[in-house]
Amino acid sequence: MKVFTTLRDNSNILGSLSSSLCLAHCLATPFLFAAHASHVHGHHSSPFWWGTLDSLFIAISFIAVRWSVKNTSKKWMKYALWVSWSLLAFVIVNEKMSIISLPESVIYIPSIALVGLHIYNRKYCSCVNDKDSCCA
Repeated sequence: MKVFTTLRDNSNILGSLSSSLCLAHCLATPFLFAAHASHVHGHHSSPFWWGTLDSLFIAISFIAVRWSVKNTSKKWMKYALWVSWSLLAFVIVNEKMSIISLPESVIYIPSIALVGLHIYNRKYCSCVNDKDSCCA
């Protein structure tokens, strides 16, 4: 199917774009709400849709990592992408559920790692076509 071929061929672009947007979202949040702080019962509130962007980014990132891992030529890249995605997912879930106390800046590490890994994977580790043995 054309959709799957397009996703396979562009999963690293989708992953780096999604992770970059996630990073921009995380960087912008403190500034946006400091500038436009609204108080509800003594707490800062944010629009519902703003908080759901995290979930959207992690879902898109999951799809991109899944397809990138299927088509990489390097075994270590598979682990690096999944570990980075898992850390990003954990930080996002932790932020929503307050499981353990983490600094806000922790989210930048897996997000930047995913951007870099997807770019590196696209340039150096992608299979040229379906007949390559690296994709098996």
